[in-house]
Amino acid sequence: MKLLNRLPGSRREPHGLEWRVLRRMPTVLLAGTVLPALLALVNRWFASGDSAIAIAKQVQMIDYLAIGIVIFHWTLVLTVSIFCVIVTLMKGPAYVADRYDLPDSPEPKD
Repeated sequence: MKLLNRLPGSRREPHGLEWRVLRRMPTVLLAGTVLPALLALVNRWFASGDSAIAIAKQVQMIDYLAIGIVIFHWTLVLTVSIFCVIVTLMKGPAYVADRYDLPDSPEPKD
């Protein structure tokens, strides 16, 4: 017995925007990770302030901001990728589910 049986006469829908978006996700993920990291590095090189404590606060704040942006971006990319995979699966051929045999008794047994 095969695990998945295709429904006879089912058809696949043509690929659409989801494949183009899914193919670009690695590039988008890399760009969204590198750009905030570069912002944090540039801030370290050109940080200015009245005292060392003020500079350290500024650098730390930008580092936290960059980490937050990267994590938010990763979450967004993951969500969009999951959406694209779901759309791709839904456009595929239809499958027949296994039947569920109902008990012969009209009343449940105690």
